[in-house]
Amino acid sequence: MSEPSPVAAKPQGGLLRSSAVVSVMTMLSRVLGLIRDVVIAAFLGATANADCFFVAFKIPNFLRRLFAEGAFSQAFVPVLSEYRENGSQASVKLLVDRVAGALGGVLTIVTALAVIGAPVVTTIFAPGFREDPLKFQLTSDMIRITFPYLLLISMTGFAGAVLNSFGRFAVPAFTPVLLNVCLISAAVYLSPYFPEPAMALAWGVLMAGVVQLVFQMPFLQRIHMLPRPRWGWQDEGVKRIVHLMIPAMFGVSVSQINLLLDTVLASFLPTGSISWLYYSDRLVELPLGVFAIAIATVILPKLSRQKATGDEDSFARTLDWGLRGVLLIAVPAAVALVILAESILATLFQYGELGSRDVAMAAMSLRAYSLGLIAFMLIKVLAPGFYARQDTKTPVRIGIIAMVANMVMNIALVIPLHYYWQIGHVGLALATAASAWLNAGLLFRGLVKTAVYRPKAGWGRYLLQLLLAVCAMAAVLVWGNQWLAELLQWPWWQRGLSLLALCASGAGAYLLLLILSGLKVAEFRGH
Repeated sequence: MSEPSPVAAKPQGGLLRSSAVVSVMTMLSRVLGLIRDVVIAAFLGATANADCFFVAFKIPNFLRRLFAEGAFSQAFVPVLSEYRENGSQASVKLLVDRVAGALGGVLTIVTALAVIGAPVVTTIFAPGFREDPLKFQLTSDMIRITFPYLLLISMTGFAGAVLNSFGRFAVPAFTPVLLNVCLISAAVYLSPYFPEPAMALAWGVLMAGVVQLVFQMPFLQRIHMLPRPRWGWQDEGVKRIVHLMIPAMFGVSVSQINLLLDTVLASFLPTGSISWLYYSDRLVELPLGVFAIAIATVILPKLSRQKATGDEDSFARTLDWGLRGVLLIAVPAAVALVILAESILATLFQYGELGSRDVAMAAMSLRAYSLGLIAFMLIKVLAPGFYARQDTKTPVRIGIIAMVANMVMNIALVIPLHYYWQIGHVGLALATAASAWLNAGLLFRGLVKTAVYRPKAGWGRYLLQLLLAVCAMAAVLVWGNQWLAELLQWPWWQRGLSLLALCASGAGAYLLLLILSGLKVAEFRGH
């Protein structure tokens, strides 16, 4: 019997299993990411040089999220799914080749311009650094090293989108592990050879981009989709992807744009503000990346196929499954981060250059970000509901509203908090959280209003089960957190084990109440 065509092959297994695969791989990446941040905190702390590195890394990383996790994949996957449903293997391969050529060509030009004009990039994204010539110069030098990461990781994201469309979720989910390995290695082994350790990390970012792209190539070859880039701007499929992608940059990446605006404003705040926001944001990214992005990664190809085949009922049921799954994790994660903010930050980061004041400041912004965690995660599920239907107008309109609201709230919150209490960075986090709720609420209303999403029966009972379980977890965490008052006097391993035991106890209480209230795993197996 001949081997089935890669184009004809459909992703096998249920949504729960696919999401679990992505979650496990992503969890490995996020755990290594935390280790990476612990190493960075020990080497750089919340110093001026740390602020410089975080800006230099955040700019290409932000653009990477637009291309790799955001607008590009949301536009590319539905079109690729349609080609797979209705076209031949040759037509799918030709689309992949031409998209690779168009995307790679544009990013090469953007990268070259950014490397040449690094001081201009620094001025745009960190204008407050101009007041400090040393910070400004160091940031510009590091941008020249880190910006090519945009090209490399965006092509890696393109490769991952192809693999996801063919049901190969594990490889793209594992790939970010390599970034963390490279940065940890650069900090530990390369930094002694640089007068400024932050420069070693910048080179680690560039090295990671190369390694991640090369890693995915054999897996693309295995499904006969390793691209031979062609300059294909006149291709009908490329035109459709570009048409969907440009407005989608606003619709799906509003939270990331808001975080970048935070960096711009934070450059005017006291030294350390960018670092405090970075460390707190990294902890919020853990549940966001492990669960919400995993679910979104799995449901987008499925929603796209259901739209292509006209199965509206299954489309709505897939969205319903995604929303329930996200809330199952988002609600307890947000509550836990609010309760354990200082304990988590002190356990992970308060070593070497990072002091107790830095932990206290980062804890404030962590709590503020945590208030928007549920919304951040909901957006990851709600946005595919529009993009799978190739509707970009609604999300972009909502995205613009949320962005404007975020900028207004930034000014309204940052100025008084900075003037009276010197905690302007908390205002930035609060504004980001509030705008995320506005974004999620408008996306949800849009799906319901157009009858694209119809909530299934049992939501009232489900929310009551979540509330009871979260209350039980919160009680355990509040009680146990009192016993961690002497945390800083303990060695790192005792801190870690104590915090881990407390988190496990809280999770146990949460799961126990869910089981006692009648919630069954079978309800989340997908369809």
